[in-house]
Amino acid sequence: MNLKNNVGKIDRVVRIVLGLLLIGNVFVGLQSPLGWIGVILLLTGLFGTCPLYSLLKVDTRTTGEKVGLK
Repeated sequence: MNLKNNVGKIDRVVRIVLGLLLIGNVFVGLQSPLGWIGVILLLTGLFGTCPLYSLLKVDTRTTGEKVGLK
């Protein structure tokens, strides 16, 4: 399995925000196991690598991000 960076900047921000919201809902509000999905979103957002994207050969980075300009 190839675990290169394949998550773009906007995708990373969305994953981190949604992940934090889902994790926060475990402690306040929903109090359901959806927080585990939040942990996965947070980790993939922080590391910039999504194993599912690797399996599906999806890359949400812009061309500039791929060549290291951004």
